[in-house]
Amino acid sequence: MTLPYNSSLQKATFFLTGFQGLEDLHGWISIPFCSIFSTVIIGKLIILRVIHPDATLHEHMYYFLAMLALTDLGLCLSTLPTVLGIFWFDAQEIGISACYTQLFFIHTLSLLESSVLSMSIDHYVAICNLLHYSTILTPACLVKTGQLRSALLILPLPFLLKHFQYCRSHVLAHAYCLHLEIMKLACSSIVVNHIYGLFVVACTVGMDSLLIFLSYALILRTVLSIASLQERLLAFNNCVSHICAVLLFYIPMIGLSLVHCFGEHLPCIVHLLMSYVSLLVPPLMNPIVYSIKTKQIRQCIVKKFELVKTLRGFQQN
Repeated sequence: MTLPYNSSLQKATFFLTGFQGLEDLHGWISIPFCSIFSTVIIGKLIILRVIHPDATLHEHMYYFLAMLALTDLGLCLSTLPTVLGIFWFDAQEIGISACYTQLFFIHTLSLLESSVLSMSIDHYVAICNLLHYSTILTPACLVKTGQLRSALLILPLPFLLKHFQYCRSHVLAHAYCLHLEIMKLACSSIVVNHIYGLFVVACTVGMDSLLIFLSYALILRTVLSIASLQERLLAFNNCVSHICAVLLFYIPMIGLSLVHCFGEHLPCIVHLLMSYVSLLVPPLMNPIVYSIKTKQIRQCIVKKFELVKTLRGFQQN
């Protein structure tokens, strides 16, 4: 993509890109993206609509599920305007302030999604210390801790980027802003950003994955000590949906990291597709997994649709 050079424009603007070389097909490419965004938004709103008014679902597990739904919804809405803007209107320009704002929300919400680790701790406490379950872990405490940690760790990034001089091209490889990509455009030294980025990853994804592993190791030890096979299966079944959510979060992330580290020879479109998979697949699949594996959620959704069907029948009569 060639862009006319204008120094004042370059200083105030970044340029987003879709699928380079396939610009004529952007209209068709937008169809699966629209389907994914629509499915994510509708799925999250259904889950929130089911949990909020039903007092029987006001429990720890469903609070965490609602938090995950809100996080995925926010992540989807943070990227939707620029992604569809590229595909539909070829709207490549984005102001630097708007880019930094989008970057902040994307990274904060991505780290907040890692708070699914709290659910593994939740399962461990529920299985191992049921009598003190409601006092040891409170949803409000865990939610606020996850939000505060993510926001505080990401907050310095826009300010670090703001002080860089960008003498290289302002063209980004994605349809949304990411810290690593903007950082590489700087002429200044980016050592501090590299070190701080590794620190953020270690404090969030690294610590979260370690706690998830330890939680499930303790859960496994506790469940295997239960005499009844039926109780063992019940305890394991309660963890299945969360394990699926963890795998959906970490497998695309690990795949994207491997492509960046060892796939330099691969076409750019492979890197681009992996980034979209990492960003969109977990929000897309989470509501499906929880709707299928969580009996109470599934029953409530079925009841909602049956009620709507009944009301329509009355209106027609």
